[in-house]
Amino acid sequence: MEQEKKAIVNDKLLAKAVRMSDLLNYQEGSVVSRTLIDQSTGTVTLFAFAEGQGLSEHTAPFDALVYVFDGEADITIAGKPLHLKAGDITIMPANQPHALKAIKQFKMMLVMIRK
Repeated sequence: MEQEKKAIVNDKLLAKAVRMSDLLNYQEGSVVSRTLIDQSTGTVTLFAFAEGQGLSEHTAPFDALVYVFDGEADITIAGKPLHLKAGDITIMPANQPHALKAIKQFKMMLVMIRK
């Protein structure tokens, strides 16, 4: 139990109802992130991208689920372009190159599952 508690980055969220969009704010010209859970089995991280900001193409060794909860983004996964807006999800498979760009400012939750 003690190890699990340490894996929660912000215990102020434990057993409370919190609006996800209130957990981080946009910053002009920046990408803001906030890790909510970091465990050996995976992570949950929130991101806020200012319009035009993004992440260049890269790979990750684990599957990751992206849930866009505000705004719009273009995501390319293994050369396949996707346009996501609030309420959309996609899965970025492990070891597949992917990149993101904010078409409008957007916020997303990234859930990475480690094998």
